Amino acid sequence: MTRSRLLTIAIITAFIAFLAWSTLNSQPVTCDVCVRYRGLENCASASGVSEAEAAGTAQTTACGPLTGGMNDAIACGNLQPLSRQCRTR
Repeated sequence: MTRSRLLTIAIITAFIAFLAWSTLNSQPVTCDVCVRYRGLENCASASGVSEAEAAGTAQTTACGPLTGGMNDAIACGNLQPLSRQCRTR
């Protein structure tokens, strides 16, 4: 490989690493949420800036496969989750 090709690969790798690092550092709270809707259960994880944001996103994600439309998605999102565990990095 030529020197310029190695330099290009190194720069691209550093850029991808920076993007991953900055994305993960900007979302310090991670929550795992499980919901039951119409007899079906699903769990999901999400991260966010605050616990409320992370838990809300995790609940929306967990409700997604269980619902069949906007009305169901809103109803599922308003339910009390079966479990909710959040942690801060």
